Amino acid sequence: MRTRRGTSYPIVGAPVPNNRKRAKLTTSVIRNFDALPDDIVSAILVKLGSTADCPADFVVALLTCKRFNCLGLNPVVLSQAASPETFAVKYTKWSPEAQRFLQRCADAGNAEASYTLGMIQFYCCCNHRTGAALMAKAALKSHASALYSLAIIQFNGSGSSKFIKDLTGGVTLCARAAFLGHMDAIRELGHCLKDGYGISKNISEGERLLVQANARELAVICSTPELIPGPRLLLPPYPYCANGIGSDLRFSLLPRKCHPANRFLAGWNRGKSLYSGYRICSYVGCGRLETRMHEFRRCSVCGVMNYCSRGCQARDWTLGHNRNCRPMVRFANVNVNGAGAGAGAGAGAGAGAGGMW
Repeated sequence: MRTRRGTSYPIVGAPVPNNRKRAKLTTSVIRNFDALPDDIVSAILVKLGSTADCPADFVVALLTCKRFNCLGLNPVVLSQAASPETFAVKYTKWSPEAQRFLQRCADAGNAEASYTLGMIQFYCCCNHRTGAALMAKAALKSHASALYSLAIIQFNGSGSSKFIKDLTGGVTLCARAAFLGHMDAIRELGHCLKDGYGISKNISEGERLLVQANARELAVICSTPELIPGPRLLLPPYPYCANGIGSDLRFSLLPRKCHPANRFLAGWNRGKSLYSGYRICSYVGCGRLETRMHEFRRCSVCGVMNYCSRGCQARDWTLGHNRNCRPMVRFANVNVNGAGAGAGAGAGAGAGAGGMW
């Protein structure tokens, strides 16, 4: 029989639950947990921060109990949380609390937090000096993405005048990132060697680096079966050179997973570029926004797509720009009797090269 409150009277002859045993079991588990040394609990939190798939995985652990909160916010634990997804803050969830958390991790010496916060400060909040300092802090810890981002800043003169560019410094940073295995840095360095941009011209070495970057990229795709695009790999490569010697293989590939900092930039700057007048990089996995007018270079064939680097241009070419790139109208309409057609053909030959002005 039930009462008005919904509770039932005890059934005659039914066994009475022994809540004392359950209470003793819970108390013993809590005592065993409290008996664990702080080093073991800190190691567990470091492992969690290094394998987290989203920031909630780490934050929920901090909210579990007071001990987890104290140990999780220890600088030793914060400095060793190496997973980029631990700091993958969505642009719609950006808040002062998220900024303070990233700043606290960066102050503890975490390279991923320093790079993520530096990119946000530089390209979203327009704090160029603070953002560059944070990325430099991550670069000192041999963070490949931070080294490559600083190289792009040096090549473009971002955050300053177009006349203040350090091409030699950009090549040095790009070479260091390429040594650490950054594929876009390897490709960028190959183009610099081929064009003699900031370094002595060496076509053969540049071609070798371009082939190495393509080989690494294809190896990553082939080692991940779910990323193999199937028939799209059967498209013919577009040689980078007119003579076809050592080429920047331009297969049509599926987009790879970009860094959480680039995902934040892409979402934040997509709407900002509409009313600010500054252009955003046309590669969907980049998200960088110009820091001054006409900072990014355009595709020399279509004149529509804008890129912050040759690496982003090569990635966007493989994602479909090779099918949409067409010569500009001003080239096609120079001379109706055939001069325009010749110019258009020359521009089409440059499409495979993916040149930029």
